[in-house]
Amino acid sequence: MNGRAGQLLKASAPLLGIAALALLLLVVAPAVLTQFRLNNLGKYCCYAIAAVGIGIAWGRGGMLVLGQGLFFGIGAYAMGMHLKLEASEATGGVPDFMLNFGSGALPAWWEPFRSGPFTILAIVVLPAVLAGLLGFAVFKRRIKGAYFAILSQALTVAFAALLVSQIKYTGGQTGLNSLRSFFGYNLYDPANKQMIYFISAGLLIAALLVTYQLYRSRFGELLVAVRDAEERVRFLGHDPANIKVVAFVAAAVMASIGGAMFVPLAGLINPREVNALASIMLIAGAALGGRASLLGPAIGALAVGFGRTYLSESFPEQWTYFLGAMFILVILFIPNGLASVIPRLWARRRERETAPVPTQQPEPEVAA
Repeated sequence: MNGRAGQLLKASAPLLGIAALALLLLVVAPAVLTQFRLNNLGKYCCYAIAAVGIGIAWGRGGMLVLGQGLFFGIGAYAMGMHLKLEASEATGGVPDFMLNFGSGALPAWWEPFRSGPFTILAIVVLPAVLAGLLGFAVFKRRIKGAYFAILSQALTVAFAALLVSQIKYTGGQTGLNSLRSFFGYNLYDPANKQMIYFISAGLLIAALLVTYQLYRSRFGELLVAVRDAEERVRFLGHDPANIKVVAFVAAAVMASIGGAMFVPLAGLINPREVNALASIMLIAGAALGGRASLLGPAIGALAVGFGRTYLSESFPEQWTYFLGAMFILVILFIPNGLASVIPRLWARRRERETAPVPTQQPEPEVAA
């Protein structure tokens, strides 16, 4: 009975973990945190959504995606364009930086983002199409490993440079700021800020549930098989490139959704939030939590976000050294991430409980 109960507990552990995280984010955090801290936690949830996608592509698929800042930025700027147009009614519906640096006319490709439904569709479709095209171009040619990682990060660097250079269309280095509303809701209203937090936290839980189903499916098994034995999967009649493309697209869409929700929480978006350093921090969060586990990337991203805020407040000049030291210690002593700590402790406890108790040998009798 104990063995069966243990198997049942092990099978339901991921769902219990998701439920516990949902309880903390949706019930406990709003009750105990100030509005400022809750808003920061919402930003960490956005990073966590992107990190969950990294867990799919890198943790289960073996694709080191160093360029998720590209897709995070696509979703962020799509949302930022819509919110900037909402805030530009006082200037005739044209963003202020276009009046200062451009011709004063709204470009045709900006116009569709006045529509909320179009913006939501673009947040999902644009990264999916781009990741699909890029994935087919790369994986069909069997490009992988360091070459794929360098290519993905190079695209992110190019994207950030493009945002800076096209100041009359993107706002340049300052980005899209002075945002006032979110689909008609006043961003300065604390109740609306809390609503946006709940949406971000809810999307994180939804991403985890989708990923849980994905890992339990046949596709999830094939994804792990491609990571561990790609040639064997090809020999069995499956095309590893198609499997990788689906995982890459899923990771891109999650990063875009995280970027989109980051904008109303931060009140702005600029190239610093989507450059190569931002991509590395997303990867670091997934690695810290445990990239191959379900909850690990989300936990790691939340921990990195909290660590950056706390350390930068307490140690304004030295916080980067503390954060770097934390990553080094985790890599040295917990290579599988924070998510592996509890299973390891549980396994050691089970070993102690099931270990045979040594019997004490009777002392030999001494003849009188």
